[in-house]
Amino acid sequence: MQRGIFVTGTDTNVGKTVLSAALMVRYRGEAPLKYWKPVQTGIEHDDDAREVARLAGMPAIHDQGVRLPHPVSPHLAARLAGTRITVRSLLEHINGGGDDTRWIVEGAGGVLVPLNERETMADLMCALDLPVLVAARSTLGTINHTLMTVEALRRRRLRVAGVVMVGDANDENRLAIETYGAAEVIAQMPRFDPLTPDALERWVHAEFDRSGVLFVGGLR
Repeated sequence: MQRGIFVTGTDTNVGKTVLSAALMVRYRGEAPLKYWKPVQTGIEHDDDAREVARLAGMPAIHDQGVRLPHPVSPHLAARLAGTRITVRSLLEHINGGGDDTRWIVEGAGGVLVPLNERETMADLMCALDLPVLVAARSTLGTINHTLMTVEALRRRRLRVAGVVMVGDANDENRLAIETYGAAEVIAQMPRFDPLTPDALERWVHAEFDRSGVLFVGGLR
């Protein structure tokens, strides 16, 4: 059984990778952490593991898993590459971490993104059985998307560790998510411009999970 947190999002490009790096920065002094991206599509354009390593300044990257060209859903990228992704095959990539290792696992897309003709990202979450942290936009539309994501997780008996809203702070949307979703908004993370390790670290130390909720709930 693994310990850690699974980072998902309400959409693609919502901020999961930066949030994963923020977790690494915030808790690197508390426990042995290792970041893992089980599935990366569009590898010719993006490498989330490399970006987390850049932002967090840490070598603890488990850079094994499925790496496919074409920035599309995992099931389609696999089909175009003449291969097939399964939850079982992804779990085989977890090795080399000691008993004390805490995993920061970043999903591809959202909860119901398909891996193959039967399995979705949610099936991988269930297999890992980690608390799930949701990255959500702060802009118009986020209430519906976030509440649907939270509901999908809870229907599968997955524990919602909280929500991090990404973008300009929006207290009304935050209140709505907390009220109607019964999910704590851990932080409101800005879109960093420029996105540098120093900028991320300053924000983490000033704003990110100052009470340590995520450590108690998933990383301890």
